[in-house]
Amino acid sequence: MTTVLTTGRSPRAAGTRALRRRPPYLAGGTALLVLVLALLGPLLAPYAPTEQLGAPFQQPGGDFLLGTDVLGRDVASRVLSGGRTIVLIAMAGTVLAGLIGVTAGVLAAMVGPRFGDFVLRAVDALAVLPPLLLILVLAAGFPGSDAALVAAVALATAPFSVRVLRAAADSVLTSGYVEAARARGDSRSAVLRHDVLPNIAGPALLDSAVRLVASLHLAATAGFLGLGRGGPAPDWGRMVNENIPGATLALAPFLAPALLLVLLSVCVGLLAGRLADEAGRSAA
Repeated sequence: MTTVLTTGRSPRAAGTRALRRRPPYLAGGTALLVLVLALLGPLLAPYAPTEQLGAPFQQPGGDFLLGTDVLGRDVASRVLSGGRTIVLIAMAGTVLAGLIGVTAGVLAAMVGPRFGDFVLRAVDALAVLPPLLLILVLAAGFPGSDAALVAAVALATAPFSVRVLRAAADSVLTSGYVEAARARGDSRSAVLRHDVLPNIAGPALLDSAVRLVASLHLAATAGFLGLGRGGPAPDWGRMVNENIPGATLALAPFLAPALLLVLLSVCVGLLAGRLADEAGRSAA
């Protein structure tokens, strides 16, 4: 009787792992397409996005590719023109939150335990505030200001970045090569430039990708609530809110911006998850 020992893994498991290792072309391509559409869309709009051109909630066809909205404005032009504000607010808020996270996190790790504890307590106090409350307060204080929305998005997401990057900086500072650099007399600024910042660049990039998803959600929520740049200016979030009452008459006016927001958020989230997986495998 012959016994066959199989040490290999099942083809199904191997295929699943191979699929997971494939670059996320679909998610990356879709996210890039939506970003390009949002940033360059105003240049492609066939009509002025604020101009009333027809009857409300006309069906797609003829001169209007996606029909008209609640005020008779061309939906396609408003979709092409309405994503730039949300994307720029989300990106600016993510960059500002990243700068706050790197600065406060590194200082908390390098200056001393007392200062580090003080920074974390301040961060915890800010983190307990609901993000929507921050947006409402700043938007009420600076009505019509996109800069206020950027500050609100940054303040809502920065506390988590501070904790992540403080932990990353602590890990670098307790490593052997940093201790060797200090032993040979390197200054604190030299350690910061040559050892700490280069080695936390990866965690900072991953954290920014995760925070970008949250920033997109917050920017879209602000638009849905009519905050920031008001009036007839197109905004994907505001378009959803404006056109929901006519959902039974025309789907495109609220469905098109909603789908673009969902696609962008999901694809960026998938890319952030892939970055996290790669970082975990590298650390292992």
